[in-house]
Amino acid sequence: MKTTIRSTNEQLNKLIEFRQAVYQRGMRKGQDALFEIVDALLEREQARSVAELSLSPQFRRQWSSVYKAVEVGELEVQALATLFARQVPTTGIQVYPLDSTMWPHPAARTLKGMVYAPSPTKALKRHSIVQGHEYSLLGWTAVRRQSWTPTLTIQRVAASSSSMAVGVRQVQWLCQQRQAVRASALDVIVADGHYGKVAFFAPLRKAPCALLARLRRDRVLYGAAAAYTGRGRPRKHGQPFAFKAPESWHEPAESSEFVDEQWGHVRLRRWNNLHDKADAQTPLSVILAEVHQERATPRPALWLGYQPGHTEHPLPEVWSWFAFRWPIEPSIRFRKQRLYWTLPAFQQSDLCDRWTWLTQTAFWCLFLARPLVADCRLPWQKPLLALTPARVKRAYPALFSAIGTPAAPPQTRGKSPGWPPGKRRPQKKRHKPLKRGWSSAKKP
Repeated sequence: MKTTIRSTNEQLNKLIEFRQAVYQRGMRKGQDALFEIVDALLEREQARSVAELSLSPQFRRQWSSVYKAVEVGELEVQALATLFARQVPTTGIQVYPLDSTMWPHPAARTLKGMVYAPSPTKALKRHSIVQGHEYSLLGWTAVRRQSWTPTLTIQRVAASSSSMAVGVRQVQWLCQQRQAVRASALDVIVADGHYGKVAFFAPLRKAPCALLARLRRDRVLYGAAAAYTGRGRPRKHGQPFAFKAPESWHEPAESSEFVDEQWGHVRLRRWNNLHDKADAQTPLSVILAEVHQERATPRPALWLGYQPGHTEHPLPEVWSWFAFRWPIEPSIRFRKQRLYWTLPAFQQSDLCDRWTWLTQTAFWCLFLARPLVADCRLPWQKPLLALTPARVKRAYPALFSAIGTPAAPPQTRGKSPGWPPGKRRPQKKRHKPLKRGWSSAKKP
């Protein structure tokens, strides 16, 4: 199907410069083959194995070079993460979803650092426990309600750590990267209920970014303690604030009602200076969002924990930021299904990490190519004005003639003698997935 290129020189040059920077600063050993793997991920529409990526015209080497490049190649992860962070605008409000996902390895025996963790299971309509690698992602959502959330940094969660601790370090890294633009921009971290705990808010209470995370509906927080009377031990907690007991709620500090295109009649209330019983030094603002109040049976109320950054914002605007969290979920599914993130069956964990960064780089190329391509839809698909990642990926091959490739062509070499006949292959060390300690707390 013929695809026309809808381009501006500025955006085309931006994509070319990004690809050059990835090649020169983000890749070291085996950079030519590694870069051609990224282009093969973007060009190949169907691949049942990693070896089939070598059939792409953008990969000019033999099929074995795909595995060899991932095995011996080297990526400058910090340079790539810094390059990704520089693509974010330096003004305005920028929203960064934080989440974790599993790369299942049900049959792996030699991968080190695997854990048991919940993962969505479509057949069961709920989460199931799988073994594999857990990854923590900090992305950036540019547009609300569109499935575009490129990743700024991604890190495998060690068996001895947790996605909460890794996520805190990723947010701290982002604050350092954005330190120079702090006066002109506000960075907002949005997260689901897994991060709505004091272990997430407490280490970041002095961070210059704003934090917004969903809270369980059965939480009990406490107000500020009364002034010390001079007798006994000073109090740490004030009056309890139970989410399930409206009689314990005092007058909200701010409230708002309005009609939203997606959520209908919305009612918002906000209470300030509440804290968890485990940490009285970390105050939170709690937001109660009640949506679709025009319905006979509205949806359950949503509770959010909020720590403002260096600038206060109106309550309706704060509530709107949480809608920027959703796009990280379809973007993760797209990378697994269409960019073949979880397709390989490597025998070393560091190879899985290297492949992960290649897929994230490919997604950034698609994101930057959005204004450069026209809709390339199948006959049964409806036309779209705002193209999805799948539509851009289908039209992306038309750009290769315009953007070229910085990778050098392969050099002709002699035929490898292969593995010597009769020599025994050493058996790789096997590792078992580790079980973490599970909390007995109820799910939201």
